[in-house]
Amino acid sequence: MKLNQLLIAATAALALCGAAQAEVTAKDAWVRATVAQQKATGLFVQLTSSTDARLVAVGSPAAGVVELHEMAMEGNVMKMRAVPGLDLPAGKTVELKPGGYHVMLMDLKQPIKDGDLVEVTLTIEGKDKKRETLTLKAPARPLAARPMDAHKH
Repeated sequence: MKLNQLLIAATAALALCGAAQAEVTAKDAWVRATVAQQKATGLFVQLTSSTDARLVAVGSPAAGVVELHEMAMEGNVMKMRAVPGLDLPAGKTVELKPGGYHVMLMDLKQPIKDGDLVEVTLTIEGKDKKRETLTLKAPARPLAARPMDAHKH
């Protein structure tokens, strides 16, 4: 009985400690497979946070350089640029997708083939400035791939 009470108390303490933390869920994460000699690719995912938070850093053992990027029109030209972070408003899904915000994996250590699982770590900062990490194992899909649910009606 004493062990059971200890487990309940520990669970309650962890819940209280995490109450201020953002709980971020990831859905439909995928990485674009590469072709021969290609040294960069992108990660795409839908992120939803339970509280206001911010994606502040990204990393992956598959690449020498990993950055959060956005595609944006400047005049009549689509340009890509690194951004320092991305707001994750409470309860709203933020989609990292081709042609918008995405994670760039550059200086790839090896080609990424269709079906490979690519580990990517996201660092999320809550309003209280506490950071947590979310590690994804994203499957690689061919260049022409669409999101998993794109074919559903």
